[in-house]
Amino acid sequence: MSDPTETTPPVPAPTVFDLPLHPLHATDIARWLRLGWADFRRAPAIGLFYGGCFAVMGWLLLYVFRHAPAWTLALSAGFLLMGPFLCVGLYDVSRKLERGEPPDFGDSLTAWDTRLGTMAIFGGVLLILEMLWGRASLVIFAVSFDGMPDFKGSLLALLDPDNLGFIVAYLGVGAVFAGLIFAVSVVSIPMILDRQTDAITAGLTSLRLCLTQPGVMLLWGATLTVLVVLALLPAFLGLLLVGPVLGHASWHAYRAAVGVHDSTAAT
Repeated sequence: MSDPTETTPPVPAPTVFDLPLHPLHATDIARWLRLGWADFRRAPAIGLFYGGCFAVMGWLLLYVFRHAPAWTLALSAGFLLMGPFLCVGLYDVSRKLERGEPPDFGDSLTAWDTRLGTMAIFGGVLLILEMLWGRASLVIFAVSFDGMPDFKGSLLALLDPDNLGFIVAYLGVGAVFAGLIFAVSVVSIPMILDRQTDAITAGLTSLRLCLTQPGVMLLWGATLTVLVVLALLPAFLGLLLVGPVLGHASWHAYRAAVGVHDSTAAT
Protein backbone atom coordinates (compact mmCIF):
# COMPACT_ATOMS: atom_id res chain seq x y z
CA MET A 1 0.00 0.00 0.00
CA SER A 2 1.16 3.48 -0.76
CA ASP A 3 2.00 5.86 2.02
CA PRO A 4 -1.03 8.18 2.52
CA THR A 5 1.34 10.95 3.49
CA GLU A 6 3.10 10.72 0.14
CA THR A 7 2.20 13.64 -2.11
CA THR A 8 2.25 13.85 -5.88
CA PRO A 9 4.97 16.22 -7.08
CA PRO A 10 3.54 19.40 -8.58
CA VAL A 11 3.31 19.58 -12.34
CA PRO A 12 5.65 22.30 -13.59
CA ALA A 13 3.94 25.28 -15.14
CA PRO A 14 4.17 25.44 -18.95
CA THR A 15 6.83 27.73 -20.33
CA VAL A 16 7.19 29.61 -23.58
CA PHE A 17 9.08 26.61 -24.96
CA ASP A 18 6.02 24.40 -24.43
CA LEU A 19 3.87 26.45 -26.82
CA PRO A 20 3.38 24.25 -29.90
CA LEU A 21 4.47 25.68 -33.23
CA HIS A 22 2.98 24.34 -36.42
CA PRO A 23 5.25 23.11 -39.23
CA LEU A 24 5.40 25.54 -42.13
CA HIS A 25 6.21 25.02 -45.79
CA ALA A 26 7.51 27.33 -48.49
CA THR A 27 4.21 27.00 -50.35
CA ASP A 28 2.43 28.54 -47.34
CA ILE A 29 3.85 31.95 -48.23
CA ALA A 30 1.76 32.19 -51.40
CA ARG A 31 -1.31 31.25 -49.35
CA TRP A 32 -0.61 33.99 -46.79
CA LEU A 33 -0.30 36.54 -49.57
CA ARG A 34 -3.57 35.36 -51.15
CA LEU A 35 -5.33 35.63 -47.80
CA GLY A 36 -3.81 39.08 -47.27
CA TRP A 37 -5.09 40.20 -50.66
CA ALA A 38 -8.53 38.77 -49.86
CA ASP A 39 -8.65 40.68 -46.56
CA PHE A 40 -7.63 43.89 -48.32
CA ARG A 41 -10.41 43.46 -50.88
CA ARG A 42 -12.97 42.93 -48.11
CA ALA A 43 -11.94 46.13 -46.29
CA PRO A 44 -10.23 48.28 -48.96
CA ALA A 45 -10.91 51.68 -47.39
CA ILE A 46 -9.22 50.74 -44.11
CA GLY A 47 -6.34 49.15 -45.99
CA LEU A 48 -5.81 52.22 -48.16
CA PHE A 49 -5.71 54.42 -45.06
CA TYR A 50 -2.84 52.40 -43.59
CA GLY A 51 -1.20 52.13 -47.00
CA GLY A 52 -1.41 55.92 -47.22
CA CYS A 53 0.34 56.18 -43.84
CA PHE A 54 3.19 54.02 -45.15
CA ALA A 55 3.46 56.16 -48.30
CA VAL A 56 3.48 59.42 -46.30
CA MET A 57 6.27 58.04 -44.14
CA GLY A 58 8.28 57.39 -47.30
CA TRP A 59 7.65 60.90 -48.64
CA LEU A 60 8.70 62.45 -45.33
CA LEU A 61 11.88 60.40 -45.35
CA LEU A 62 12.68 61.58 -48.88
CA TYR A 63 11.96 65.20 -47.92
CA VAL A 64 14.27 65.01 -44.90
CA PHE A 65 17.00 63.40 -47.00
CA ARG A 66 16.85 66.30 -49.46
CA HIS A 67 16.74 69.11 -46.89
CA ALA A 68 18.38 67.71 -43.72
CA PRO A 69 20.33 64.59 -44.75
CA ALA A 70 22.02 64.21 -41.37
CA TRP A 71 18.67 63.30 -39.83
CA THR A 72 17.80 60.65 -42.42
CA LEU A 73 19.29 57.71 -40.54
CA ALA A 74 17.52 58.53 -37.27
CA LEU A 75 14.19 59.13 -39.02
CA SER A 76 14.41 55.93 -41.02
CA ALA A 77 15.03 53.98 -37.80
CA GLY A 78 11.96 55.59 -36.28
CA PHE A 79 9.84 54.69 -39.31
CA LEU A 80 11.07 51.10 -39.19
CA LEU A 81 9.85 51.03 -35.59
CA MET A 82 6.48 52.59 -36.41
CA GLY A 83 5.71 50.25 -39.31
CA PRO A 84 5.00 47.08 -37.30
CA PHE A 85 2.82 49.00 -34.85
CA LEU A 86 0.81 50.59 -37.66
CA CYS A 87 0.09 47.04 -38.78
CA VAL A 88 -1.76 46.40 -35.51
CA GLY A 89 -4.83 48.01 -37.08
CA LEU A 90 -4.54 45.66 -40.05
CA TYR A 91 -4.18 42.67 -37.72
CA ASP A 92 -7.38 43.75 -35.98
CA VAL A 93 -9.21 43.87 -39.33
CA SER A 94 -7.99 40.37 -40.27
CA ARG A 95 -8.93 39.03 -36.86
CA LYS A 96 -12.46 40.39 -37.16
CA LEU A 97 -12.87 39.03 -40.69
CA GLU A 98 -11.64 35.66 -39.44
CA ARG A 99 -14.37 35.69 -36.79
CA GLY A 100 -17.04 36.71 -39.26
CA GLU A 101 -17.33 40.17 -37.68
CA PRO A 102 -17.47 43.40 -39.70
CA PRO A 103 -14.18 45.34 -39.45
CA ASP A 104 -14.40 48.83 -37.99
CA PHE A 105 -12.00 51.66 -38.79
CA GLY A 106 -12.25 53.18 -35.31
CA ASP A 107 -11.55 49.84 -33.66
CA SER A 108 -8.50 49.34 -35.86
CA LEU A 109 -7.07 52.67 -34.70
CA THR A 110 -7.39 51.73 -31.04
CA ALA A 111 -6.74 47.98 -31.26
CA TRP A 112 -3.50 48.38 -29.29
CA ASP A 113 -5.08 50.08 -26.26
CA THR A 114 -6.06 46.83 -24.52
CA ARG A 115 -2.43 45.69 -24.61
CA LEU A 116 -0.81 49.09 -24.14
CA GLY A 117 1.69 48.07 -21.46
CA THR A 118 2.90 44.99 -23.30
CA MET A 119 3.10 46.87 -26.60
CA ALA A 120 5.13 49.62 -24.92
CA ILE A 121 7.61 47.12 -23.47
CA PHE A 122 8.04 45.37 -26.79
CA GLY A 123 8.35 48.71 -28.57
CA GLY A 124 11.12 49.65 -26.15
CA VAL A 125 13.03 46.49 -27.04
CA LEU A 126 12.72 47.25 -30.75
CA LEU A 127 13.77 50.86 -30.10
CA ILE A 128 16.96 49.71 -28.37
CA LEU A 129 17.78 47.43 -31.31
CA GLU A 130 17.11 50.27 -33.76
CA MET A 131 19.38 52.63 -31.77
CA LEU A 132 22.17 50.04 -31.71
CA TRP A 133 21.76 49.56 -35.46
CA GLY A 134 21.92 53.29 -36.06
CA ARG A 135 25.00 53.67 -33.85
CA ALA A 136 26.78 50.79 -35.58
CA SER A 137 25.98 52.34 -38.98
CA LEU A 138 27.36 55.71 -37.89
CA VAL A 139 30.57 54.05 -36.67
CA ILE A 140 31.03 52.31 -40.02
CA PHE A 141 30.47 55.59 -41.86
CA ALA A 142 32.88 57.45 -39.57
CA VAL A 143 35.63 54.85 -39.90
CA SER A 144 35.19 54.47 -43.66
CA PHE A 145 35.03 58.16 -44.50
CA ASP A 146 37.33 59.65 -41.87
CA GLY A 147 34.66 61.40 -39.84
CA MET A 148 30.93 61.71 -39.36
CA PRO A 149 28.93 60.83 -42.45
CA ASP A 150 27.75 63.34 -45.00
CA PHE A 151 24.92 61.41 -46.62
CA LYS A 152 25.09 63.14 -49.98
CA GLY A 153 28.81 62.76 -50.24
CA SER A 154 28.77 59.21 -48.93
CA LEU A 155 26.11 58.06 -51.36
CA LEU A 156 28.07 59.49 -54.27
CA ALA A 157 31.22 57.90 -52.91
CA LEU A 158 29.54 54.50 -52.94
CA LEU A 159 29.99 54.50 -56.72
CA ASP A 160 33.75 54.27 -56.18
CA PRO A 161 34.95 50.63 -56.34
CA ASP A 162 37.51 51.49 -53.65
CA ASN A 163 34.66 51.55 -51.12
CA LEU A 164 33.77 47.89 -51.55
CA GLY A 165 34.89 47.16 -47.99
CA PHE A 166 32.55 49.82 -46.64
CA ILE A 167 29.62 48.46 -48.65
CA VAL A 168 30.22 44.91 -47.41
CA ALA A 169 30.57 46.03 -43.78
CA TYR A 170 27.54 48.34 -43.92
CA LEU A 171 25.28 45.76 -45.54
CA GLY A 172 26.60 43.01 -43.26
CA VAL A 173 25.85 44.94 -40.08
CA GLY A 174 22.47 45.97 -41.46
CA ALA A 175 21.63 42.37 -42.31
CA VAL A 176 22.50 41.22 -38.78
CA PHE A 177 20.31 43.83 -37.07
CA ALA A 178 17.49 43.55 -39.60
CA GLY A 179 17.52 39.77 -39.20
CA LEU A 180 17.44 40.04 -35.40
CA ILE A 181 14.55 42.53 -35.46
CA PHE A 182 12.66 40.34 -37.90
CA ALA A 183 13.30 37.22 -35.81
CA VAL A 184 11.94 38.69 -32.57
CA SER A 185 8.98 40.50 -34.14
CA VAL A 186 7.71 38.40 -37.07
CA VAL A 187 4.83 36.95 -35.03
CA SER A 188 5.25 38.86 -31.76
CA ILE A 189 2.94 41.82 -32.30
CA PRO A 190 -0.02 39.84 -33.71
CA MET A 191 0.51 37.36 -30.86
CA ILE A 192 0.36 40.16 -28.27
CA LEU A 193 -2.83 41.45 -29.87
CA ASP A 194 -4.41 37.99 -30.06
CA ARG A 195 -3.39 36.49 -26.72
CA GLN A 196 -3.02 37.57 -23.11
CA THR A 197 0.74 37.19 -23.27
CA ASP A 198 3.72 39.25 -22.21
CA ALA A 199 6.34 40.84 -24.43
CA ILE A 200 9.09 38.38 -23.47
CA THR A 201 6.96 35.33 -24.24
CA ALA A 202 5.91 36.81 -27.59
CA GLY A 203 9.47 37.73 -28.54
CA LEU A 204 10.89 34.34 -27.54
CA THR A 205 8.12 32.53 -29.41
CA SER A 206 8.93 34.52 -32.55
CA LEU A 207 12.65 33.86 -32.15
CA ARG A 208 11.99 30.17 -31.53
CA LEU A 209 9.91 29.96 -34.69
CA CYS A 210 12.75 31.43 -36.75
CA LEU A 211 15.36 29.14 -35.19
CA THR A 212 13.33 25.95 -35.59
CA GLN A 213 12.06 26.69 -39.10
CA PRO A 214 14.77 28.95 -40.58
CA GLY A 215 14.21 28.07 -44.24
CA VAL A 216 10.59 29.15 -44.44
CA MET A 217 11.13 32.22 -42.26
CA LEU A 218 14.14 33.35 -44.28
CA LEU A 219 12.07 33.00 -47.43
CA TRP A 220 9.21 34.92 -45.82
CA GLY A 221 11.57 37.70 -44.75
CA ALA A 222 13.09 37.86 -48.24
CA THR A 223 9.59 38.01 -49.76
CA LEU A 224 8.63 40.91 -47.51
CA THR A 225 11.85 42.74 -48.35
CA VAL A 226 11.55 42.31 -52.11
CA LEU A 227 7.89 43.37 -52.19
CA VAL A 228 8.54 46.45 -50.04
CA VAL A 229 11.54 47.51 -52.17
CA LEU A 230 9.47 47.14 -55.34
CA ALA A 231 6.68 49.15 -53.71
CA LEU A 232 9.13 52.00 -53.01
CA LEU A 233 10.13 52.43 -56.63
CA PRO A 234 7.06 54.25 -58.01
CA ALA A 235 7.43 57.26 -55.65
CA PHE A 236 6.37 55.12 -52.68
CA LEU A 237 2.89 54.77 -54.21
CA GLY A 238 3.20 51.00 -54.29
CA LEU A 239 2.94 51.05 -50.49
CA LEU A 240 -0.71 52.04 -50.82
CA LEU A 241 -1.41 48.47 -51.88
CA VAL A 242 1.59 46.42 -50.82
CA GLY A 243 1.66 47.78 -47.25
CA PRO A 244 -1.82 46.66 -46.18
CA VAL A 245 -1.66 43.37 -48.10
CA LEU A 246 1.58 42.42 -46.33
CA GLY A 247 0.10 43.50 -43.00
CA HIS A 248 -2.88 41.21 -43.48
CA ALA A 249 -0.63 38.43 -44.76
CA SER A 250 1.54 38.72 -41.65
CA TRP A 251 -1.52 38.03 -39.51
CA HIS A 252 -2.18 34.82 -41.44
CA ALA A 253 1.49 33.85 -41.12
CA TYR A 254 1.14 34.18 -37.35
CA ARG A 255 -2.06 32.11 -37.34
CA ALA A 256 -0.43 29.40 -39.43
CA ALA A 257 2.65 29.24 -37.21
CA VAL A 258 1.23 29.60 -33.70
CA GLY A 259 -2.31 28.40 -34.33
CA VAL A 260 -5.80 29.45 -33.37
CA HIS A 261 -5.96 30.62 -29.79
CA ASP A 262 -9.62 31.25 -29.02
CA SER A 263 -12.74 29.29 -29.80
CA THR A 264 -14.37 32.18 -31.58
CA ALA A 265 -11.72 32.35 -34.26
CA ALA A 266 -12.22 30.57 -37.51
CA THR A 267 -10.26 27.47 -38.17
